[in-house]
Amino acid sequence: MENMFIGIAGMIGAGKSTLATSLAKHLGIKAYYEPVENNEYLADFYRDTAKYSFQMQVYLLTRRFQQHQEIIWRGESAVQDRTIYEDSVFAAMLAKSGLMEERDYRTYKQLFQYMSNFMCKPNVIVYLDVTPERSLERIKLRNRDVETNVSIDYLKNLYDEYQIFLKDISRVIPVISIDYDHFATVDEMAAVIQREYLDHSFMRCVRLD
Repeated sequence: MENMFIGIAGMIGAGKSTLATSLAKHLGIKAYYEPVENNEYLADFYRDTAKYSFQMQVYLLTRRFQQHQEIIWRGESAVQDRTIYEDSVFAAMLAKSGLMEERDYRTYKQLFQYMSNFMCKPNVIVYLDVTPERSLERIKLRNRDVETNVSIDYLKNLYDEYQIFLKDISRVIPVISIDYDHFATVDEMAAVIQREYLDHSFMRCVRLD
């Protein structure tokens, strides 16, 4: 199998890390995970989102750019459990919700656009389609202290922004959109993703009957 770079996208709590682990095992490739445990802005961001939104987004953008470039430089197949492209989803939602100042959002976009000139695109993005309500359920189940204040309105706004993102990104990167709740196991989903990728589909939605 030639080198492939798979990005996994989706709402908070969608199961990206779990799927990344399974895909890495299924395909025999390396998994790269979202920087959560060492994120020194995360607690402040959830405590006072408006105050720390810009700092949080710049921090994540920097870390993901570093991770993205490491994947490319290593020249090996890899799966990433949240792509750098999704940073723009969160930033746009924060700006539209009044949680990020317009000048900060403009600065963020300029930085992202500059970085994007140096990025090689993933071969495919796998989007885990999870509703805001299901996302909130999973957030509560994993019970992370920093996420206790995540609201359903925040998740609904985020979900809406993801729909815009998917429409745009699928024009330049193949996207496989999956309804996670209709698969019996993660390994089963990994097998389907491999099949759909090899079909060279550009935008597909898959589920079990």
